[in-house]
Amino acid sequence: MPTVDDDMWVGVIRLHARVEHELAQALQQHGLGLSEYRALCHLSIADGGYLRMQELADLLGLNQSSVTRLVGRLESSGLSRRDFCPDDRRGVYTLITDAGRARKDGAAQIYEETLSAALDRAAVEGLAGTVTALRASMQHA
Repeated sequence: MPTVDDDMWVGVIRLHARVEHELAQALQQHGLGLSEYRALCHLSIADGGYLRMQELADLLGLNQSSVTRLVGRLESSGLSRRDFCPDDRRGVYTLITDAGRARKDGAAQIYEETLSAALDRAAVEGLAGTVTALRASMQHA
């Protein structure tokens, strides 16, 4: 028999999958994948607009090879560039470019609108408890 925690976790997973799918579709019109958009968001608020590759991987929940491929896609699109750490030449950073900031800024409104709408729909379609609890927890954070 499922426990309260199990029911809650299944709700979170269902909500996550549903919202991620809608966000990914919305970002396609800006030529971005969801991980690419999130990487640009992290880079845009990072001090100096850059992060070590491992820091970015940790923020995105990716392994090293996945973040390397992701940054490669951003670089080939002109949205970021790699640089070496001045203090440790073995350390590699990725730096957001002006084009990367512009692309992220251009996609931000559709991301926010899609996120809110997806959460609202999920609340109406059987995940109300999960959405309400998550929104309430953020208001008290």
